[in-house]
Amino acid sequence: MEHLGRQARVPSARGVVVPAAAARCAATTAAAALLTSALLALTAPATASAAPPRGVSAQAHHVSVTVGAQPAATAVPVPQSFLGLSFELSSLGLVARYAESGDLVALLRSLGPGVLRFGGVSADSQVAWTDEQTPRPAWATAVINADDLRALAVLAQRSGWRVLLTIGFGHPDLQAAVREVHAASSILGPWLEAIELGNEPNAYAAHDLRSEPWTYAQYGAEASAFEQAIAASAPGVPLAGPGVTGSRAFDEWGTGEAVNLKPALLTGHHYPLGCHQKIAPSIARLLSPHTRRGEARSSEIYMRIARSAAIPFRLDETNSVSCGGTPGISDTFASSLWALDYTLHTMALGMAGINFHAHPSNCTGYSPVCATTPEELNAGTLHAQPEWYALLLARSFIGDRPLSATINAGRPRNADVMAMLAPYGAVHLVVIDYEPPGSKKLALKVHLGPGFGAASVLSLRAASRAAKSAVALGGAVVAADGSFSQPPARRLGRVRGSMLRFTVPPSSAQLITVYPLVPGAK
Repeated sequence: MEHLGRQARVPSARGVVVPAAAARCAATTAAAALLTSALLALTAPATASAAPPRGVSAQAHHVSVTVGAQPAATAVPVPQSFLGLSFELSSLGLVARYAESGDLVALLRSLGPGVLRFGGVSADSQVAWTDEQTPRPAWATAVINADDLRALAVLAQRSGWRVLLTIGFGHPDLQAAVREVHAASSILGPWLEAIELGNEPNAYAAHDLRSEPWTYAQYGAEASAFEQAIAASAPGVPLAGPGVTGSRAFDEWGTGEAVNLKPALLTGHHYPLGCHQKIAPSIARLLSPHTRRGEARSSEIYMRIARSAAIPFRLDETNSVSCGGTPGISDTFASSLWALDYTLHTMALGMAGINFHAHPSNCTGYSPVCATTPEELNAGTLHAQPEWYALLLARSFIGDRPLSATINAGRPRNADVMAMLAPYGAVHLVVIDYEPPGSKKLALKVHLGPGFGAASVLSLRAASRAAKSAVALGGAVVAADGSFSQPPARRLGRVRGSMLRFTVPPSSAQLITVYPLVPGAK
């Protein structure tokens, strides 16, 4: 699991696009300048509001933002299945049964199409495949079988989410792997997104799953034999990998994977904070500009290799703090602000998608959804945690393309601004404030091109960054059955002379939608 305290130093870049085919890769250079983030000072009213009243100058920090008129001509829209969750492979049977009970189906549907990834540390150390020809090995503490996959297929069909399945590789068994993938292909059919061979295989030696020396050369040779046998038994099943602990390992492992195994999808993991770091994780560190700069460096390593190989990249495991999260950080509104910002930047960079790791039994960790009691866990009664609301807001950007957002500010402040162009011509402008309540107001003056009229605002709010409940999107909350009805965005004002003025609150995220003018409208 990657955390930024050990990141290599590489040039920072944001805003490139990695398409799913080589023909699209020319888009990435032009798109590299499309997204600019800035550190700002923000306001403290209840919601974003239109042009600030007279006398606001002494109470506000004024910032001017110029939004580009169009994205790069070759920029690729955010994929429909961009959003995703990641679960431990050991929980596959439990999660799959939620197709028949509980509220997971409704929760997933509220995000639209997505990808369910099953992997994590349990994939290599705890879980084994069993069938009539494959008995449970002595090392395994849990198993999955065809019945689990059948239940998973029902969940996929009812939710509209595809499955990225990790095949255990820590205790390699070629024939068991072949039989498992054949069963998964037969049972899941089109709902099988891809398979991965192992979870974070670059760390196997550290976990006593292989002996030193252990490099990509050794892994690649083993994985190639598995890939060939699997392809012979279940032709056409896409391969994903290498699912490394973090971007530091990706130069060797990602390049090796792309050259030798030629997967349909490159994958890797990222955790901004580590549970074993000398400086303890905190909300301030999670939301700091330093963390965001480190994430930009990490993302660029992943994307540089993916662009070079002309293979899409998916961040298939991430969350706030490694080792399951930290109470008071991972279960707070701060994690929602972090998750939204990070998701939007991965969208603008052209990643194929992102999967937030989840532990449904742990509501004090980083799980976007969880059960508060063993009874709820068994019944599938899951509750939306603060981080879930970041995904609900992020779904607004599916199909968008990144725009440039050039920001002129005084002293740097802790916030982020991003711009995207919706398919119907509206501009999505996102302001994420990390400052605590009571900070100075931010009076934004946004310069747009011609042809824009009315604007609206949708707010992601909580009482504070440390809040663990009462998170709301547009004033609405997730229903008891897992569904979410997004309220209409509130009218913010109109563009006057290609300029929109408004103020925004601290400790919040604001989605400002600026609509194209209707012919004949004033």
